[in-house]
Amino acid sequence: MKEENDNSEKSMEKSLEKSLRGKKSRAAGQRFEAKVRQDLEKIGWVVSKWMNTVDYDRENKTGKVVPAKRKYNPFMKVMTIGTGFPDFVCFRRIGEKEEEETIDGTVIPVNSEKNKIDYEVIGLEVKGNGYLDQIEKGMCIWLLENKIFSRILIAKKRKEGRGIEYIDFSEKHRKE
Repeated sequence: MKEENDNSEKSMEKSLEKSLRGKKSRAAGQRFEAKVRQDLEKIGWVVSKWMNTVDYDRENKTGKVVPAKRKYNPFMKVMTIGTGFPDFVCFRRIGEKEEEETIDGTVIPVNSEKNKIDYEVIGLEVKGNGYLDQIEKGMCIWLLENKIFSRILIAKKRKEGRGIEYIDFSEKHRKE
């Protein structure tokens, strides 16, 4: 009888340790996501949480963009809201207007081909170690092939220092 109590106490201690480790890991991940977001905003990107994911069929290599579901714990408490893949959508202006006309104080853009404004739209997945699993790789390929994003970056922690390293998915993982 005493052995059963000892075993149940040990298993409870282990589950509490795992729970605490999970909380710390999630908090560290959120801090790193915030750091990556701040870094990209500092260099001129507009960054927003991507609230969609890819409903991806691995066998047929097909998919579609669908709203991401929220994660709940068993007691129906919302754990996380943004569980989309990739984590962020980022865009920035890559073309500039050269001039504008003003009529009665109203600014009207000049409509001509040389004054066209273009935007680069990219997906950003934040991973502490930089590794994607097979399903995530398949989703990245699908997102790029269907031109949802012009490219997908993977942000990972730099080994030395506290920096961030950005890896272009197409350069590292695509086999062309």
